[in-house]
Amino acid sequence: MSAQPKATLETLLKHLGFEATVEEHTLEDGILLDVKTEDSGRLIGRQGQTLADLQYVTNRLLFQQDPQAPKALVDVAGYRAQAREALVKKAQDAAEKVRRWGDVVELEPMSAFDRRVIHQALKNDADIETHSVEVEGTDRKVILLRPKHA
Repeated sequence: MSAQPKATLETLLKHLGFEATVEEHTLEDGILLDVKTEDSGRLIGRQGQTLADLQYVTNRLLFQQDPQAPKALVDVAGYRAQAREALVKKAQDAAEKVRRWGDVVELEPMSAFDRRVIHQALKNDADIETHSVEVEGTDRKVILLRPKHA
């Protein structure tokens, strides 16, 4: 049986007490489930944490339905798109500091999803290399940007 991403997320939201509709869009590496609701703030949560949890649960449910199901990216009110733009700008600003001063720049601890956005944003930069490094004594990781040596 194949997974039904849109219906799965709509049912989950209904069970959680949210009135919402979901639009499904195809992405190159999965699908985007765009949630439309009056209650977007509660679904996004502090720093997007509730949204991240909702995406995790949705993907677990889809995997249960079909282990071959494409990965679902869940967004509410364009939050992920705005957050992604802000992360790309942060990556570019940090890369500029590395170019200007030649020093290593360390970004704050962030989720795996956010770190991936940073790595992707700078992967084609000929002057900069990025590394995720675990923060000692925690399970968090930061990204270090440093000059690429020829």
